[in-house]
Amino acid sequence: MYIVYFAIIMLLPLYAQMKVKGTYKKFAKERTMKGQTGAEVARAILDANGLYDVRVVPTQGVLSDHYNPATKTVALSESNFYEASVAGAAVAAHEVGHAIQHKEAYSMLTLRSKLVPVANISSNASWIIVMIGIFSGLSNMLLLGIVLLAAGVVFQLVTLPVEFDASKRALVQMNSLGIITNEEERPARKVLSAAALTYVAAAAVAVLELLRLILIFTNMRSDD
Repeated sequence: MYIVYFAIIMLLPLYAQMKVKGTYKKFAKERTMKGQTGAEVARAILDANGLYDVRVVPTQGVLSDHYNPATKTVALSESNFYEASVAGAAVAAHEVGHAIQHKEAYSMLTLRSKLVPVANISSNASWIIVMIGIFSGLSNMLLLGIVLLAAGVVFQLVTLPVEFDASKRALVQMNSLGIITNEEERPARKVLSAAALTYVAAAAVAVLELLRLILIFTNMRSDD
């Protein structure tokens, strides 16, 4: 069982990363019929939704694209910002999907924002406390670590509908504004689905880790 467990937590994230990189690389080479850069796609969708105060800026890195609600900024990796591709259009539209969520106060995005401080504390402290609990044999210490870790898992699970909804909005916007053709919708959907797989893999691994620790805690308590 442990072999299967470690295979899953090691291979699932690796597969997800390979999938998203492979899919992105493939469709980053395909130019959209309309020939809009990622920056132009983002700006067009933002303006169509009345989000004139949201800026679109380039950022360094590959697949480093994100939306910052604090500064109302859609940051696109330089290749997506300056180049015109199906992959770039899909990624840009996805990040703008988050900006639309922010404008509409999408409930799951609001919940995720509230969980950010808890998740940050959890990510920094949970495993330290867990390790202390396990190696010292202190079940109560382990339980505290599990509780903190569970907060991080909740954050991961809440992230899933936020990302899926942003991708759904992206496809709707690209189709309604004529940014992609009917033939380009399928590859755009593949890019978005591959990206979503990374969040699914992260959530699955987090849940498995939590269940393993709960089992360790149960065994420690039974031995007391």
